Amino acid sequence: MGHEHEHDHTHGHGVSVDADRRWLTVALVLIGGFMVVEVVVGLLANSLALLSDAAHMLTDAASIVLALGAIRLAARPARGKYTYGYKRAEILSAQANGITLLVLAGWLTYEAVRRLLEPPEVTGGLVVVTALVGIVVNIAATWAISKANRSSLNVEGAFQHVLNDLYGFIATAVAGLVVLFTGFARADAIATLIVVALMVKAGLGLVRESGRIFLEAAPAGVDPDVLGHRLVEIDGVDEVHDLHVWQITSGDIALSAHVLVRAGADCHGLRQRIERLLDHDYDITHTTLQVDHSHVIDAAPAADPQRLLPVLDDHCDDAHGPVHRDRPASTAGIGAP
Repeated sequence: MGHEHEHDHTHGHGVSVDADRRWLTVALVLIGGFMVVEVVVGLLANSLALLSDAAHMLTDAASIVLALGAIRLAARPARGKYTYGYKRAEILSAQANGITLLVLAGWLTYEAVRRLLEPPEVTGGLVVVTALVGIVVNIAATWAISKANRSSLNVEGAFQHVLNDLYGFIATAVAGLVVLFTGFARADAIATLIVVALMVKAGLGLVRESGRIFLEAAPAGVDPDVLGHRLVEIDGVDEVHDLHVWQITSGDIALSAHVLVRAGADCHGLRQRIERLLDHDYDITHTTLQVDHSHVIDAAPAADPQRLLPVLDDHCDDAHGPVHRDRPASTAGIGAP
């Protein structure tokens, strides 16, 4: 007896899709406008730190554009071969953005090491002024994105990138002051390496989280083994197998399972009880449960007909994943007194 249970799930902060688009667009205008200025000043000042910040801002702008595109795609209804619609467009966006960050980090590391070995002349004053303006712009952009739906992986990725860029500008400003007052030109390359470290951290995080979703891993905070044990602790449930928990996209968790209930038990009532538990304790509302009555076989030796050993018959020849079973006492009453 299969059954699917689903109802609309909205995020707690109540940010609408239209609001997401507005706030992301505001951040994109701020980031894109200042990025052009920074490239020009970075070339004039011969500052790799400013150019690396501009490269980081380019990935920020790209991540926002991808996030906006993903929001539009995700809004399309499911039809045809795309039974989930395009909800995972945002995960593709986050993964592409993370990979781009890592590639840029590799190139900037090479350039920074080269400049550590042979430091060029850097115009510290231009670097400081530009970095200070960049701090203000990034604070405004970070605030704008923080107003959008950060439970979405690509929106959160854009937020983290702009936030990391803010840290990078602070490092660049400090480097510019060091160059200006001490003449220590290598400070520019050192600041670049700080920005690289932030880029690598953000890039790896996005690639790891998007990879978990594509590999159908259980979402953070949900342990399938613990969940399976909780389900079989429900009175009347004998076994749970083929238990799968995965994310369709950020904040959209799905679950499917084959549940065996005690012979004579109310399978529909138990299914509803399981659905309430999943909704209340795990915020999982998209569930597909196949609920069947247990088949019990007599495993008692023929020589001892008075001793019955009820055993659950296997319903699936090839169960996917661990099989969660209630304690043997759950079959009491079916077998011997």
